[in-house]
Amino acid sequence: MKVAFRVDASQNIGTGHIVRCLTLAEGLHEKYGTECVFICRKHPGHLNNKIQKEGFNVIALPENSKQYQPNPEDLAHASWLGCDWQTDAAQVRPVLEKIKPDCLIVDHYALDFRWENELRLCYSTLMVIDDLDDRKHICDLLLDQNLLVEKSKRYEGKLPEHCIKLIGPSNALLQPLYGKLHQKAKPRQLPVKRLLIFFGGADNDNLTGKTLTALQNLECPDISVDVVMSKSSSFLKIIQDQIKFQENVHLYCDLPSLAPLILKADLAIGAGGSTTWERLCLGLPSIVISTSENQRPVASDLHKLGLVQWIGHVDEVNIEKIEFELEQNFSTQNLHKWSKRCLKECSGGGTAIVLEKLISIYEKRNT
Repeated sequence: MKVAFRVDASQNIGTGHIVRCLTLAEGLHEKYGTECVFICRKHPGHLNNKIQKEGFNVIALPENSKQYQPNPEDLAHASWLGCDWQTDAAQVRPVLEKIKPDCLIVDHYALDFRWENELRLCYSTLMVIDDLDDRKHICDLLLDQNLLVEKSKRYEGKLPEHCIKLIGPSNALLQPLYGKLHQKAKPRQLPVKRLLIFFGGADNDNLTGKTLTALQNLECPDISVDVVMSKSSSFLKIIQDQIKFQENVHLYCDLPSLAPLILKADLAIGAGGSTTWERLCLGLPSIVISTSENQRPVASDLHKLGLVQWIGHVDEVNIEKIEFELEQNFSTQNLHKWSKRCLKECSGGGTAIVLEKLISIYEKRNT
C-alpha cells in the first residue's frame, strides 16, 4: 500500500498539520508497512527536513517568488497555498502519477472538492483531515478532531453520502506516547508549581514574550516555567535575551514531542491549535488564546464545556489580561476538577481508530 500526503507548514500555517500527518504516517508504516510520501510546498518555515529526518520521502513543490493574492470569492485560507488551486493541482498531478498512491490524504485548508476532483484519477481512496466545515469535499473518509457543541451538524451537505465521518477528540491524531502516558496522568492539584508556555510553531504575535512579561510582573520565582518555541521563530533571540537571568525559566526548541513537558506541568497557556488535544489527553488545564479565526469557535465551545479557559483572540489580549488570568488560575480551587474533565475527554487512542477505519476502506476497495 502506498499513501501520499498533501500538507504544508509555513510561518502562517504553523506546524500542527505536518505533526498530525507524521503521526498518521508513522502509524501506517509501523503497523502495515505502508510506504508514505509527503508532497509539501517550500514555504518559508516549511518542515521538509523534519519529515525526512522521520524517515519519509518528501516531494517539494516550488516556493512562489511573489506572494499569492487570492480573489475575494476564493476560500478563506486560499492564500496559505501560495498559488491558485489549479496551479497546485497541475504541479501535484505528475507527482501522483509517478507515485501511483492507493490513498491520498489531504490536510490543507486551501483545498476543496475542485482540487480533489481535478486529481480523482490519481488515487483510489481519499481521506481529508479538516477542522473548519467551510467547504465541500469528495472524500471517502473525513477526520475532524475538534470538539464542538453542534458536532452532529458538521459537514451537512458538504460530503458524499458514502463518506465516513470521524469527528471529535476521541479520534485525535496523537503520538502513541500520549496514549501510554494517559494511563499515568493524574489530576493536577494546587499549588501550581510548573507552567508550560507554547503558542504553536508560528506565534507571529509573540504571545510567548507577552506571557513572560506578565510572569515577570507577577514575580513568581517558585513556579518553574517551560517555554517551547521553534528555532525558526523570528522572536527566538528576543526570548533568549528576555529570560537570560531567570533561573526558573527553561527554553526548549523543536522538541520531538511535548508529552513529557505536558505531563510534568500543572497549568499551561497556549494557542487553540492541535496541541489542545495533547493537553486534554494528559489532563493539563490550559489558558487559551486563539491565534487564528478557525480556532475561535473551538476555543469558545471548549470554554463552555469547562475544558479550557479561553481568554480571547490574539487581537483582544494584552499583557495585563494575561497577567490577570495567570494570577487567577495560579490559585483557582477548580484545578483538580478541571484536570479530571480533561482526562475524560481524550484517551489518546485516536490514531489507532483512524488507522483501522482507513485500512478497512482500502481493503473493501481492493477485494
